[in-house]
Amino acid sequence: MQVEVGYVPESADVEDDTAPLDVRADISFELEEVNEVLAELVALLAERRPKTRDLLTVRLGVSGERPETLARLGARYDISRDRVRQLHTKAVGQLIRLAQQNELTWQGGRGAEEIFAARYPLDARDRQLVRALLVETYATDSDIVATELSHLKLRLAGHDAEDAKRVAGFVAQRIAAWQKKTNRRLAKLLDAEPRASSQLDPWLSQVEWSPTAHPAPLPTSSARTVDSDDDARGRFYLDKVGRDVPFDSGMEARLLWILNASSLVDTFQEHPCALEYTLDDGAHLGYPSIVARLADGRVVLIDVQPLGHVAFHVNRVRADAARAFAHDRGWGWLIWTGSALGVTDLGNRAVDPNLERALSELVARGPVSWQTLRGLRADTELTLLDFLALVLRHEWRWDRGPFRLSAPPSPQR
Repeated sequence: MQVEVGYVPESADVEDDTAPLDVRADISFELEEVNEVLAELVALLAERRPKTRDLLTVRLGVSGERPETLARLGARYDISRDRVRQLHTKAVGQLIRLAQQNELTWQGGRGAEEIFAARYPLDARDRQLVRALLVETYATDSDIVATELSHLKLRLAGHDAEDAKRVAGFVAQRIAAWQKKTNRRLAKLLDAEPRASSQLDPWLSQVEWSPTAHPAPLPTSSARTVDSDDDARGRFYLDKVGRDVPFDSGMEARLLWILNASSLVDTFQEHPCALEYTLDDGAHLGYPSIVARLADGRVVLIDVQPLGHVAFHVNRVRADAARAFAHDRGWGWLIWTGSALGVTDLGNRAVDPNLERALSELVARGPVSWQTLRGLRADTELTLLDFLALVLRHEWRWDRGPFRLSAPPSPQR
């Protein structure tokens, strides 16, 4: 069954007149289970083909970071984007074959295909699969790889190649149709200002402001030039800045719409800086999403990080670097989570003390595996939001691919 043209889930509709979008309902341990199994499969493939790990991890966002465009990957490896596409397609084929041949088991003794098939059933109609994949795409901020991820998930679930290709194509069509429709409607939203300001105002209370009284001026151009015209990215004409503004995802587009329509904002610049930060494997480069100058003269640097990803170690390291960068320039710092819950709200979330004690004891004994965490979940009512809250509150280190939860290193004396 085909879905109607223009279909998108409600959670991806930027014209919601009643409330801001909120991804809370779309994140879960079940979705994270799928992502963890995918990450473990990539790690397993890397043992046999080491060069494929970085390519798949960075392109698909396996570690929890935002996926990268083919153009940026081409620049990273000094090859053409078409060559990157060829290598990535080959690596995905190897990953699918590995999953089909491998006898590793995960939760409850299930194999990879069984775990994926539970989320993307073989007897599901196209409409059901497209909706599920679109919701996941929005909630994980992964629009630029929506086609590839959708196809891969369906193949790992056991769907045949033609069915997976067809459904993944529908996902891409819906995203493209949504972008085109929204671009046309932006000019007509003359009554949008009250809604935009009401959605932005609560976020301003979550900004971590710099003590510096005089903020540095906004850059006048984007620091992200390698893939500025990449065809995987969307574009809107926004009258507040008088030009087309590119974006990577529906979540980022939502933020742009609010900034453009709100009277609380004077102007803004997307991807204002190239930010270097250091992880275990060396130097990395990131691009915070937007810097905005408010009507009262204050400036805030904003990065889009989906709610379910804010506690990953890699994203926290990047956020620390961006916060320092912003405060050095007299700017505030804000993580936009796609939810009414900000990072501070999440860290302050009330969690059952018995759950907190049980997980703390596990971490104190040494690194916690995904299997151990599954056991705790089976015996308790631990939710993903509770888990995120505890990771942030205790400053534990959460890595994906494969999963590892560990205590922070002891401070040096």
